[in-house]
Amino acid sequence: MSTAREQPIFSTRAHVFQIDPTTKRNWIPASKHALTVSYFYDATRNVYRIISVGGTKAIINSTITPNMTFTKTSQKFGQWADSRANTVYGLGFASEQHLSQFAEKFQEVKEAARLAREKSQDKTELTNPALNITSHQVLPSPIISSNGPGEEKLFRSQSADVEMTTEKERLKKMLSEGSVSEVQWEAEFFTLQDNNNKLVAALHEANASVDQWKNQLAAYQEETETLRQRVAELELQGAQDSSNESNKEDLSQTLEELELLIKSKDEEIQMLKSQKCSRWEAEGEREEMLQKLQELEARNAELERRLHLAEQTLAETLAEREKMQSEVTKAAELMDVKIFELSEIRQGLAKLLESN
Repeated sequence: MSTAREQPIFSTRAHVFQIDPTTKRNWIPASKHALTVSYFYDATRNVYRIISVGGTKAIINSTITPNMTFTKTSQKFGQWADSRANTVYGLGFASEQHLSQFAEKFQEVKEAARLAREKSQDKTELTNPALNITSHQVLPSPIISSNGPGEEKLFRSQSADVEMTTEKERLKKMLSEGSVSEVQWEAEFFTLQDNNNKLVAALHEANASVDQWKNQLAAYQEETETLRQRVAELELQGAQDSSNESNKEDLSQTLEELELLIKSKDEEIQMLKSQKCSRWEAEGEREEMLQKLQELEARNAELERRLHLAEQTLAETLAEREKMQSEVTKAAELMDVKIFELSEIRQGLAKLLESN
């Protein structure tokens, strides 16, 4: 590529694609990143080209002709067919404005190429008058003389006829091949346009799915936050329960002391009962002993009542603790499930964005 005589007249950046030569349906990316795509003008040959270089390799080297057409297939994607390179180029732009600028410049360069071709044809007709002679015109017969110059004129006239016929045949062949290629590319264009419409519809559907997943993700995040707050509350209650456990230990110790006291009192009662017969010497002493015995029995009943209340309180506290532990376990399991679903949704969303 000779850039000494070529000068860039417009440059932009875009992702470059080429049509799959096997299927003629799928796009093959020419590079992983956006490349610089430029219009070049060769003042020596009066030729316009689109050139894009990736590293040391020319990704696009397309000479613009008047019969080329740049088509916008979406808001940020456009394509054109190059019959000389036997391929279709596609460009993905960062914005619709960049696509419009490239398309306008393509139209300008295409018009300039058309004017350049017409100017070149006019020059050819002026320099080669034999091409202006129609098939029904007859050239005048050359004068044949015996001294030689007539024979030279006849040879030159016959050479001009052969050259004119050959040039006409070549032009007819080029026109016919160009028409066939134009029909083929037009059919290919409609096929690609139909596939592009299908891809656009699939893209809209994917975008709708992405929006739905985003809403679902937001709902899951809100629910997860609620569960986290619930777990924090349960943990706070668990901390309060830990303080209640110390109270339970004190209560249990008190119950043990009461049981020991009741046991000692029972032994004292039994001892008093065993000594009852030998100690009824005086009526006053007997009444005093009976009164003391009644007081001990009443105190024993009070202690038994307190023991029963303490056991009941302990049982209720243990039941409430088990219930709270069960709620904490369920909340933690539910939170794990929601976090797992949230991770799956994020992975699905990431794959979908990558595929887009």
